[in-house]
Amino acid sequence: MKRNNSNNDNNDSGSSIIQSDSINDFASTVAGEPAIHCLTIVGQIEGHQTLPDSSKATKYEHLMPIIAAIEESEEIKAMLVLLNTAGGDVEAGLGIAELIAGMKKPTASIVLGGGHSIGVPLAVAAKKSYIAPSAAMTIHPVRLNGLVIAVPQSFHYFERMQERVVKFVLDHSRISRERYNEYMLRTSELANDVGSVINAEEAVECGLIDSLGTLSDALDYLHAEIEKNEQ
Repeated sequence: MKRNNSNNDNNDSGSSIIQSDSINDFASTVAGEPAIHCLTIVGQIEGHQTLPDSSKATKYEHLMPIIAAIEESEEIKAMLVLLNTAGGDVEAGLGIAELIAGMKKPTASIVLGGGHSIGVPLAVAAKKSYIAPSAAMTIHPVRLNGLVIAVPQSFHYFERMQERVVKFVLDHSRISRERYNEYMLRTSELANDVGSVINAEEAVECGLIDSLGTLSDALDYLHAEIEKNEQ
């Protein structure tokens, strides 16, 4: 399918609701014909607690209704997720990832710069995942800030939360549990923590990400999937 690079100026209710001030407010926009919605996840994932104004943040309460509206829109045919995140709130990130994974429309993600921590589930949630050659990803155990009561119940809670993250990644990628755990518990790479930073080539080699690629590769995939659905 030949891509039309012109912006989508359609003012019908489906796209106008999602596009209204969306670039300035949410770094989210619809472009091209057929329409592909571009969703940006950058900085830290903000959850139940507000981050300082000095932090670049993606607010989960903004993204969730946008994703639902994209899935319901008759005009929008696919979604592209641009990802460059340092991580953030685990449950907020998993909530966004579950929404993306549950979409019927074609979805693709591309890791640009970094897809660290909870950015890993977000990267693999799309039906096809790409990573730029210069990007990297950090895999480490779940961490919580603030006071933690050192009782068995707290450690059991950490274990269950960690398993939720691991299971999601394993269900939406080709990496093995053994390889993922090895990356997560490695002690020789991060100065103040356990875990691993893997480059783009290794992320693809281990099955975490589907393919090395660029913006054009992700768009080509989405247009091919749209064409299949319209046949």
